[in-house]
Amino acid sequence: MIESHTPAVVAADPGANATALLEGRLAASPDRELFALPTESGGWTPVTVREFHSQVIALAKGFVAAGVEPGQKIGMMSRTRYEWTLVDFAVWYAGAFLVPIYETSSPAQVAWILGDSGATSVIVETADHFARFDEVHPELPQVSTVWQIGLGDLDKLVAAGVDVPDAEIERRRDLASGSDVATLIYTSGSTGRPKGTIITHSNFVELSRNTAIALEDVVLDPRGASTLLFITTAHVFARLIAVLCVHAGVRVGHQPDTRNLMPAMQSFRPTFLLAVPRVFEKVYNVSEQKAETGGKGKIFRAAAAVAVEYSSALEAGSVPLGLRLKFAVYDRLVFAKLRAALGGRVKFAVSGSAPLGVRLGHFYHALGIHILEGYGLTETTAPASVNLPKHSKIGTVGPALPGVGFRIAEDGEIEIQGLNVSPGYWNNPTATADSFVDGWFKTGDLGTLDADGYLTITGRKKEIIVTAGGKNVAPAALEDRINSSPVIAQSVVVGDQQPFIAALVTLDREMLPTWLANNGLDPKLTLEEARANPTVRAEVQRAVDAANDSVSRAESVRKFTILPVEFTEDSGHLTPKLSIKRNVILSDFAEDIAALYSGAPVTEGTSALA
Repeated sequence: MIESHTPAVVAADPGANATALLEGRLAASPDRELFALPTESGGWTPVTVREFHSQVIALAKGFVAAGVEPGQKIGMMSRTRYEWTLVDFAVWYAGAFLVPIYETSSPAQVAWILGDSGATSVIVETADHFARFDEVHPELPQVSTVWQIGLGDLDKLVAAGVDVPDAEIERRRDLASGSDVATLIYTSGSTGRPKGTIITHSNFVELSRNTAIALEDVVLDPRGASTLLFITTAHVFARLIAVLCVHAGVRVGHQPDTRNLMPAMQSFRPTFLLAVPRVFEKVYNVSEQKAETGGKGKIFRAAAAVAVEYSSALEAGSVPLGLRLKFAVYDRLVFAKLRAALGGRVKFAVSGSAPLGVRLGHFYHALGIHILEGYGLTETTAPASVNLPKHSKIGTVGPALPGVGFRIAEDGEIEIQGLNVSPGYWNNPTATADSFVDGWFKTGDLGTLDADGYLTITGRKKEIIVTAGGKNVAPAALEDRINSSPVIAQSVVVGDQQPFIAALVTLDREMLPTWLANNGLDPKLTLEEARANPTVRAEVQRAVDAANDSVSRAESVRKFTILPVEFTEDSGHLTPKLSIKRNVILSDFAEDIAALYSGAPVTEGTSALA
């Protein structure tokens, strides 16, 4: 096996729990602005470390007064907002811990997570969230208490806890050690019923302390590091970052509605972002179509090509004078406006959950926004590797974080060991035994390590397609390239035990009207009408052909069909982090897939409309 380990840079403290991170920040900089709350006028109200700590203690007293006991589990279903981190720490100070529930979860999913975890109370944000819980409440007799944020129940808890002594909170916050459970985070269920991943206090504490040093250029920005969270805080990635920001003293704002993201970015002015690749694709595609609408589409595309060439030359160590001059022109005409749209201060962005793609990595790098692509899973408390500000390789997901090790098994599977790795699954010894072996977590992902220990993801072990001709094909690489088209929302490559590779494609309902108008078509076309339009089909064909250019002929997509639907969380085809549920899609669209392989075979080496 090939192995690569990065030594920890902070001595482990097995007795520390997550509350120590807030206590440490309070001692270091009590008057630093730690959070910013949005105002109705579009501004932001600061919350200092001291103020946050006081609110945490007050809410913890409320939980104690309400009967919460050490070790109890509390479900939480809410959009991304300040109260997530407030409640998280307050519950830890009270000696209990949270079980997150995605705000998009169905009643059946709510019932499974609360029932399997054994949660005895639940916090919901809205009436809609309460309704979904209430529908399955009869199945959950152990859940005795429900609090609703939108009804002011957190304030009521604070008022009811004023008589709880400080000493009781201090006693409770010291009960948990590093090996105790800090949260149960249920997997997204893309390959079956969600499993409750145990995340310990040490997972949070040691990973935060080591990552803060590995990414000190990001989180310890001398200008004052800040980030605007918009990815769901129920997900392990945002949850870990929220804890890391408390530890590092990073100013954090929240914007759950992505429709208001750009105005919020311009008023909050973050220094770094956290997002999945689809967000970066969206920003690029929206910018391109906006330029097209203004008659400057050719200029934008030329600028983008120069940006990629410029970044590639920078990475190689030498930029020719002519290229520098061309880039300087486009920087003034195009890129300065993009930077301003993102608030004008963004220097770094951390991307995870799926491959970003070399083209986008170079494009943003040229803008002065260094996208640090990383890799991790729920079972690794989110990050296991990340590209470093001073040494990154576009196209890789970086080296192992301090205190983490990788090894590549004989079949190419990535295995991870380290301070970030979960001890296993809640109430599921069989799954734990299958995935955790001698301290190593078997990820199910395939990858390679270069001589510097930088990891490249090549596919998903269970998703490898084996054609009738015996060719192994990793669908993700093709899908990422097909999805780069502004008109395409998702693609799913198929072809297991079939004579050739094919693809299901869905159109981007949000981008479609602008794209149609820019191409002289009726912007009001329905998905059904658009999928039959020759111009739309030609654009999908172009994206498929571009993807095919990067693979061998045997791996290329020969046929595709455009579906008249979207893949969404509500339809059951996407996880909350917008990953496709491949097995569900293959089942639900089995007839469409079968139709791709009916009739005469296509010409070898080409793709064809279906």
